[in-house]
Amino acid sequence: MQSLGCDVAALNTVHFSNHTGYGQWTGTKVSAQEITDLYRGLKLSYLDDFDMMLSGYVPGAPALEAVGQIAEDLKRHAIARPGSFFWVLDPVMGDNGNLYVAQEVVPVYRGLIRHADLILPNQFEAELLSEVKIQDVASLQGAIQVIHERYGVPHIVITSVSIPHDGHPASSLSVVGSTMTSDRRARAFKIVFPAIDCYFSGTGDMFAALMVVRMREAVWKNQQRQHGGGGAPLSETEAWISDDSVDALDLPLAKATEKVLASMHEVLTKTCQAMQAQVSKARAVAAVAEQETSNGVADEDVESKENKKLRSIKSRAAELRLVRHLDSLRHPKVEFRAERM
Repeated sequence: MQSLGCDVAALNTVHFSNHTGYGQWTGTKVSAQEITDLYRGLKLSYLDDFDMMLSGYVPGAPALEAVGQIAEDLKRHAIARPGSFFWVLDPVMGDNGNLYVAQEVVPVYRGLIRHADLILPNQFEAELLSEVKIQDVASLQGAIQVIHERYGVPHIVITSVSIPHDGHPASSLSVVGSTMTSDRRARAFKIVFPAIDCYFSGTGDMFAALMVVRMREAVWKNQQRQHGGGGAPLSETEAWISDDSVDALDLPLAKATEKVLASMHEVLTKTCQAMQAQVSKARAVAAVAEQETSNGVADEDVESKENKKLRSIKSRAAELRLVRHLDSLRHPKVEFRAERM
């Protein structure tokens, strides 16, 4: 976000030595009181004039409620200036049918998303929020409609959808988005792209951070007028909701998502190439070490240590190579375009 021109104040919700994908870590979870105190300190120093907020991984219900209170406070202060504050909420709860937060976090998210402007669930999280099992295009559209209608969420992007799409290879993935109309009907689009056969760490965080930047950029570029040209610019409209006449493919949300996925695809492709080289080198070193151990007699402690080291190297290689490829963040080539659902 900073590399794309944002001034960022970060309130950490955990203090871990490393992310949990390594299988072991040390550190602590930040309490709800600590989150509240940090925000209070920003307010005391008049450093709370934020125009956007991004919330992500919050491991416990009380801490999540504290994050929600911050967002609600910032939204209250922006009531007199529609469009001056925009909350992007990534409801991090789990993936592939498994929760990795406490069970009591789920109902808290269901209560909070009605205050968010844009939410970024993956397919599993969209199912938890909508209480609709996503199995095909019809149920996917149903889940989106439920979130718009029941919660009034203006913008939705489901970040990883793995259902078949006509005319696309089975290995494809898709991102599906929608901006609701004035009567809370969905304007859905999809962007289908080829899957990369690698495991990565941090893709959700990267997607969310880029969406903050690109959504704002798309809104300010368009400056679409409401009510046939007689209303305020879109950037001065509550939750940046485009007029009902705007087609799904022309939505700022669709344009922003196209650009985000362009950066994602470039960075992930380059990370995968580097990862393969790093892992191959690590395996070669491990093979030499194994041959040198006890003249060929297995030593369980040494073998276990080497296996753990190799796993760590694989996890490190899976970290997205963002700093090395800043040009892919700033000036990606857009290849995958939005299509109607």
